[in-house]
Amino acid sequence: MPIDIDALTESELIDLNHRVVARLHFLAHVDAHATMLEFRIGERVTFHPDGRPPVTGMISRYNKKTSASSQTMDTAGMWRRSCCSARRPARSSSRTPAM
Repeated sequence: MPIDIDALTESELIDLNHRVVARLHFLAHVDAHATMLEFRIGERVTFHPDGRPPVTGMISRYNKKTSASSQTMDTAGMWRRSCCSARRPARSSSRTPAM
């Protein structure tokens, strides 16, 4: 549905801009929330901080307001990261035999 913006006044264009930005923020929040729901509390995750080696740890809680998680890391304490940046760690090839 095309919108003829040439016919809009300045105040209508400003209102349209606010509505478009609000809609884009909403869509980003929905996407981040859906990504967050792919992970469970207690699940092991890994992420790559800028300029540092990969960090692996466990999700300890969710922050639904920001669609982020708090992760207790194996070596670096506590991190608060977007769930979009978290990945499941690669499974190790060494398995213990079942008894």
